[in-house]
Amino acid sequence: ALSGIMKLVAEAEASKSPTQLLADRAASFLFYAAVAAALITAVVWTLIYGGLDGRTVARVVTVLVIACPHALGLAIPLVVANTTSIAAQNGILIRQREAIDTAKDLNVVVFDKTGTLTTGQMGVAEMLTVESVTDDRALALAAAVEGDSEHPMARAIRESAEGRNLEIPDPASFEALKGRGVRATIEGTDVFVGGPRLLESMNIVVPPALDAFATTAGGRGESVVYVIEGTAPVAAIAISDIVRPESAEAINALKKRGVRVGMITGDSDDVAQAVAGTLGLDIVFSQVLPADKDAYVTQLQEQGDRVGMVGDGVNDAPALVRSDIGIAIGSGTDVAVQSADLVLVKSDPREVVKILRLSKASYRKQLQNIWWGAGYNVLAIPAAAGVLVPWGFDMPPAVGAIFMSVSTIVVAVNAQLLRRLDLNAE
Repeated sequence: ALSGIMKLVAEAEASKSPTQLLADRAASFLFYAAVAAALITAVVWTLIYGGLDGRTVARVVTVLVIACPHALGLAIPLVVANTTSIAAQNGILIRQREAIDTAKDLNVVVFDKTGTLTTGQMGVAEMLTVESVTDDRALALAAAVEGDSEHPMARAIRESAEGRNLEIPDPASFEALKGRGVRATIEGTDVFVGGPRLLESMNIVVPPALDAFATTAGGRGESVVYVIEGTAPVAAIAISDIVRPESAEAINALKKRGVRVGMITGDSDDVAQAVAGTLGLDIVFSQVLPADKDAYVTQLQEQGDRVGMVGDGVNDAPALVRSDIGIAIGSGTDVAVQSADLVLVKSDPREVVKILRLSKASYRKQLQNIWWGAGYNVLAIPAAAGVLVPWGFDMPPAVGAIFMSVSTIVVAVNAQLLRRLDLNAE
């Protein structure tokens, strides 16, 4: 794990951001500007003195010395090194260097719900069955169908059945119904487990009692899955997922920075709205198929928004890639981590706020260094060329070397000041 982290840090430091490319172009331009300034200095003073003498040569040398592009060359790399180090110390791993520079421009951050805004540690809260089926029978059927599923809800159902010491039948077959649920053949009958989309796809209308149960559970923020035996709904199971205590703090902090916050989930609208109401979300996308998550990100981008996506699952990978900046929770799947631009070691939504703070501070330091490096040369080169000679100031090469060294030191010290940044401060 440590070697992987070190590799990411090295890759981040090696890649170039737009600001670095700007500094490189400025340094390249400065080389030609210095040569041109030296030639102009030589020609002008030669004409003034009526020939080439030591004073002219000294001024040409001073121009070349003082215009050395060390400051511009170090302006960005020093800030990048400190930014990457600060990020790693705070549990933020940079996979794409450009992401940390552009994070400051995000105006929308969309979170996946399960495992990101919530703990992902689900449990069966309550269930209701039709009169002809017992709770144990319905739960055993659901556990059998969900036996090969890796979804947190499936795990909650299996754990509940195991907690009751139920005898779980062996399914004859298993099929994942993308975005809808799962199916298995048990004792010769097809049994389905899934949410509202499964009912829609099968054109099934649930009994009023189960429908009322689902509405009540959804109002509490609980997800509901149905157990369907053949074509008959036999049970509704409410599964609770705890909202992370830190989620509300993260969302409030983002909104204070002028960022709109959204949530994307495959849960029913009742569940999504309950969570959104608790957290104060601005945007809610509910009953979203896994394959469609990236389409909703695209929808926001087409409205002119700069979108950051935060997720942890395989289903989040396309949206992480599609977004302007994809942020993966470190406890998530390998696919999500590999699809993201930035990786959070902690499963804490508040870390997203740290990314924005670091991005803004880093960009500010980069601009300061570029302005200093460029501004210094704009003022220093004319002085070295002898523009101030009529007023009694003639800069010798040694003084030019000192000025050049001082400019480099200023850039280095300014970059080091970034280490004083406290990402936990408001």
